[in-house]
Amino acid sequence: MQHLNLAPNFNEPGKRYFRDFTPGDDFYQALIDTHRELSDAQSALVNAKLILLLANHVGDMQVLREALTLARADVNQDPT
Repeated sequence: MQHLNLAPNFNEPGKRYFRDFTPGDDFYQALIDTHRELSDAQSALVNAKLILLLANHVGDMQVLREALTLARADVNQDPT
């Protein structure tokens, strides 16, 4: 049984969107802005902190394990 929500789920309370993908675009822009002018090491640190903050917010270990499994799926384990 899958508990991880894979359907588009971005929203901002009180804001009306005319296209379903617009809230996701807003998040992507905010993410890009967060990384702007950071070194690769600083960017990796921001990503790690963001992951831990959001994981804490989710809190459900089953959901987090599903997300980890999906994130790793199809990733080449051989770095060469």
